[in-house]
Amino acid sequence: MESAYLLQRIETFDGLAILATNLRANLDEAFTRRLDIVVDFPVPDEPLRRALWDACLGRTLPRSSDVDLDFLAASFELAGGHIRSAAVTAAYLAAEADRSVSMADLAGAVAREYRKLGRLVLEREFGKYVGVLSGRSQSAF
Repeated sequence: MESAYLLQRIETFDGLAILATNLRANLDEAFTRRLDIVVDFPVPDEPLRRALWDACLGRTLPRSSDVDLDFLAASFELAGGHIRSAAVTAAYLAAEADRSVSMADLAGAVAREYRKLGRLVLEREFGKYVGVLSGRSQSAF
């Protein structure tokens, strides 16, 4: 019903409309046929995810020596917005404890992002850092 309403509004709109979704699979073929251009933004690959982690953590944020950007990039297939959100959450966790950002903060922040996305927190993805998750209360995520 919402798609039908949106299509009706688009067909009567005399201008440029830009639509965005992260649920492309939920769009039916009739809807996508009415779009002139569809641009796909795939999940960044591992080297780009590493660069995103590095950029989102910034140059001025103190990092613990255990921060492993290669592990973060290889283990967690996240889009740029989710990486940014996890980096910000980790920074807040570290600031609250008055210390540098650590892998425990980052793993906890990724776990929080996974929960927001409805994804399971799997031991195989978190590897040796899964232990830091069990030591935190669930309310921290």
